[in-house]
Amino acid sequence: MPHAPEACSQFALPPARTPEKNSSPKAPTSSSTPSPKSQIGSDGRYRATRHLRRSAAKHVLARDPRFATLGPTLPAKSHNQEILSGVLERIIFFNEENNYTIAELRPGDGREKTVITGQLGGVQCGETLRIQGTWTKHPTHGPQFKIASFKSELPASIYGIRKYLGSGLVKGVSKGLAERIVQRFGDDTLRIISEDSAKLQEVSGIGKQRARSIKEAWDEQVVQRELFIFGQTYGLSPALCLRMYKQFGPEATNILRNEPYRAAREVQGIGFKTADKIAINTGIPNDSPQRIDAGVEFVLQDLQDEGHTAFPLEELNTLASETLQADIEIIRAGVDRLLESKALRATEAINGHTYLQLPYNFFAEEKIALSVKRLQETPSGLPPIKRDIAADWAEEKAGFEFGDSQKDAIKGALANKVFILTGGPGTGKTTILRAVVSILKAKKAKILLAAPTGRAAQRLAESTGAYAQTIHRLLKFDPSEGGFVMNENKPLSADVVIVDEASMLDARLAAALLQAIPSQAHLVLVGDVDQLPSVGAGNILKDLIASRKIRYVTLDVVFRQKKFSSIVHYAHAINKGQVSLPAALEDVRQLDPKKDFQFLSATDQTDAANKVAQVFQTFIRGELRLDPVSDAQTLAPMHRGLAGVGNLNQTLQASLNKNTEAMPFGTLKFKVGDKVIQTRNNYDKNIFNGDIGIVTGIDGSNGLIDVDFDGIQATFDKSELIDLQLAYAVSIHKSQGSEYPVVVIPLLKAHFMMLQRNLIYTAVTRGKKKIIIVGEPAAYAMAVRNSDAKSRCTLLQELLR
Repeated sequence: MPHAPEACSQFALPPARTPEKNSSPKAPTSSSTPSPKSQIGSDGRYRATRHLRRSAAKHVLARDPRFATLGPTLPAKSHNQEILSGVLERIIFFNEENNYTIAELRPGDGREKTVITGQLGGVQCGETLRIQGTWTKHPTHGPQFKIASFKSELPASIYGIRKYLGSGLVKGVSKGLAERIVQRFGDDTLRIISEDSAKLQEVSGIGKQRARSIKEAWDEQVVQRELFIFGQTYGLSPALCLRMYKQFGPEATNILRNEPYRAAREVQGIGFKTADKIAINTGIPNDSPQRIDAGVEFVLQDLQDEGHTAFPLEELNTLASETLQADIEIIRAGVDRLLESKALRATEAINGHTYLQLPYNFFAEEKIALSVKRLQETPSGLPPIKRDIAADWAEEKAGFEFGDSQKDAIKGALANKVFILTGGPGTGKTTILRAVVSILKAKKAKILLAAPTGRAAQRLAESTGAYAQTIHRLLKFDPSEGGFVMNENKPLSADVVIVDEASMLDARLAAALLQAIPSQAHLVLVGDVDQLPSVGAGNILKDLIASRKIRYVTLDVVFRQKKFSSIVHYAHAINKGQVSLPAALEDVRQLDPKKDFQFLSATDQTDAANKVAQVFQTFIRGELRLDPVSDAQTLAPMHRGLAGVGNLNQTLQASLNKNTEAMPFGTLKFKVGDKVIQTRNNYDKNIFNGDIGIVTGIDGSNGLIDVDFDGIQATFDKSELIDLQLAYAVSIHKSQGSEYPVVVIPLLKAHFMMLQRNLIYTAVTRGKKKIIIVGEPAAYAMAVRNSDAKSRCTLLQELLR
């Protein structure tokens, strides 16, 4: 029977969220526009407007720089509204939820810099803006110009042209080169570049080839700018538009305008909601087959993002009907079309329900089940091993007495073709792994060790004394083929494959791994089932255990209680639902370097963010004499809010990285020395989701950033930077598989949507030496008491039975 069908029947898509109250500084709150909720429009369409303006402006692009307008046409001037034009100098604050911005504008009439506030998405420093709005007076910060609407223009002033060319918007033109070009051609500069680029050779340092390159870069940015402006209306970031341009080239704007559902399918990050908004404006009917089919797939993908690999047919029909505001019979017809074209797969379960799956989830779970059965049915390729004697030998070699469950685990790993070892921190999983590896080495067996992330693989290697690598590198992805080199047709060369942090395995990665294991080999999966499940769809470790088709041992006796008393003690208390905390401290100066688990009180998100920064500067760098970048990590429950990942990253970057040279990218600024994280697999660069690195170089004129990922060097251009984020703070989900000497965890009642036992348990078990929780004791209690983690609908259990 599929996993937790009862939970599936209660599942509903989460409502759209509005920004938190503290998501912008106090100064501009009076003029802040809150994010509108998702709603159904009068035309019956599903409206997902969190990132979108309610009324799309008409856009006009002037391809000749002599025509200034590059943005939406401003409406007629309203009563009491004024026009303000100038160069965007600095973005002080930007809220990604609703595009609310606080920025500085240098007016073209010679006035001093002006603070502007309002929705200002999709623009970058150096651009010339023509803004319609009204003057307001902030009680603390004085006069501000509140934006009603705006358009982006090509600059007309010498200053504006110099700023625009040197901003990095035109690839290959540095600030110095921009200065020389403008000095030579003055206010005729942009016409020269566009229409008579050969004259650029009159500027020192520009030859024939470079002049041609500047002209090509100019033409490219004009086309890109058209895409940016069109995309801006629908909430698409410049980085996402660059990704579209890389996919479709000069036709990107036309495809987005005329084939929005195609754009959503082929470009990650656009999604059905944005495509549907565009379709409304282009007249695609509410019940058109292309919309219904795309919408049903969107609903399944949204469920997949929640971790489900399958969903009951009738419940999906109902959910899709409500989401798309379409008659259920129209939805059923769409499902039938998708099944006929094999865009969806259906499985009849033993409980009488039909489950729908996206094809790759269908094949992934099927391949996992078939691979497990293949391994179990094939005789072992290991030489004969007397398991009792081997366990005693390993115990003697370790120098201390093993517990009964530990000996059972050693013998189980040697005896069973597929074996699972689970247990919490301090229960001896590492001891077992080390013992099994030593026995296998003594028998000259070929062992392969792997883990889902680089940090987990590094820890596995350190704990066993054997080479370990990530699963992606073990399987050797081939970008030209779009798949792994090692597979069922070219299996791994191994007698035993050991995989640590197996709770992180999603269905697709697990399928690829199991297919590549040779039939005579053993597979040992090691993990903690009480941690967060995989980020990707599936519930592999729990499903394998629950199927009762695979031998497993759970270690539940704590052996390292004395050595790591506090962290292990509190981790196990959390797992049992026991709320216990050390005394809450009021001041960072009260933190004790000798204690390994401490709680620092914070009254709200602002207080928590400030105290997190103080912990890094005063305690970690000052008292502990540790490197706050490499030796410590902030793990936050949420991305949004002042105590969320986004704001904490900017706060910690300002505090810990004093380098002045930076390359702006959207709301971020990358500096040499920044800690960054890759958020999507990039097989071409051999860099994977969750890999953390350090920025080692910046080439602002060409929009390039160099990053060192633990010895792997990678260069990113601007179209790839959308997949790179600061990593002074990361989400708890992203921390899976990693350990850090010091872990700092902001935890407040404002995070209530994420306060779950397995979340705080995962965070606490990431700390090797010290845990510092910054927040409210009540929030900690809420998390520990909340064991209602969302169930996932999967079919793997049924396929294994």
